[in-house]
Amino acid sequence: MNYIKRLFKRTDKPKEDPLKKFLIVGLGNIGAPYYNTRHNIGFKVLNSFAEERDLTFEDLRYGAVCKTRFKGKSMLLLKPSTLMNLSGKAVRYWALKENIPLQNILIITDDLNLPFGTIRLKPKGSDGGHNGLKDIQAQLNTPNYPRIRFGIQSDEKGYNTVDFVLGKWSEQELDAMPLRIKKTKEQILSFVSQGIQAAMNQFNGS
Repeated sequence: MNYIKRLFKRTDKPKEDPLKKFLIVGLGNIGAPYYNTRHNIGFKVLNSFAEERDLTFEDLRYGAVCKTRFKGKSMLLLKPSTLMNLSGKAVRYWALKENIPLQNILIITDDLNLPFGTIRLKPKGSDGGHNGLKDIQAQLNTPNYPRIRFGIQSDEKGYNTVDFVLGKWSEQELDAMPLRIKKTKEQILSFVSQGIQAAMNQFNGS
């Protein structure tokens, strides 16, 4: 009798509602030369997020990944290992693999057109000349995906753009960084738990 019960007992887990699943992507370049550079702010935010929750990234296909939950929602954190200009390949792979809808994908990226530390959440937009965003748009076949833009703009004039974005943070920037990263992490959680409009209203301009 017990054998018959075990034979017909359901063993597969019910599938999670895709609308409760989120893909949080921090953009950056892998490797020691890029560590703590302005272009890697996405990695920096996710590293802080994971450390705060005692999460460990695992190197899997196209990136380092870890999972967590917040207020009944599941979150997959992704740091692409494809290099910045091919970030879309990793985003597309994990979104499809985990069955995560477009509106629940959140990209964290640096933005040279915003003053340092400014945080802007938007539901869509152009790539703004950012090669990582350009590839994500190409791979997803749309610019209509949420992104948090972290401002890295400098007051200096006449600097080389490539050297600047791939350069290390200044001491002044590092001093201000903890609070700005804290705000970014809070906006991520607000996006997941309350939705994009509430997150924009609460944190954009803070």
